[in-house]
Amino acid sequence: MSFGYTNADGVSGATIVAQDGNAYNRIDPTNSFSWGLNFGFNVNHTTEIGFMFGQQLSKMNVSGPTASKDVGDLTISSYHPYLGFNFGEEDAKVRPYILIGFGATSYGQVNYTRFDGTSGNTQSQTRYSTTVGAGIKAYPNPKFGIRVGIQWTPTYIKTDATGMWCDPYWGCYTTGNAQYSNQFQFLGGLLFRF
Repeated sequence: MSFGYTNADGVSGATIVAQDGNAYNRIDPTNSFSWGLNFGFNVNHTTEIGFMFGQQLSKMNVSGPTASKDVGDLTISSYHPYLGFNFGEEDAKVRPYILIGFGATSYGQVNYTRFDGTSGNTQSQTRYSTTVGAGIKAYPNPKFGIRVGIQWTPTYIKTDATGMWCDPYWGCYTTGNAQYSNQFQFLGGLLFRF
């Protein structure tokens, strides 16, 4: 089990003037508390495979050149099978680790109130994502430990067209700028070994 704080960002888009008269061109999750559960087992004394579930309890924020507004509560959940590598001797009291995971990130439904007082909501979306992390595991005794670390989870959201590129051999195609929503998590947690 882990607990932490996540710095998050979203994506930009076309500038829209809303009913309140302000211009908005970004949607971001706010930085907030996060937690997670990991289940893994050691293939050998260095290699670990497992599954991570994480959740960030955030808000959806829209912003632009003239205003910034929290729209509603946004829960971001991530699901990643992972491969981890633990360094040092198997019975060492302190072991650095790294991990990489491939899975999905789900952006929950956001309920909000429009400027005219009526209610609305956004649909939940689930996208492919990866995650990478590093940190240190410390074991005061063989069955119980703590860990501290950092983790980065980029999630592909969209690609904005930026122009055309033509090649004499491959022809012409549209070029684009991919946009990702990023979560940078600072975490600490408890470890139990069986």
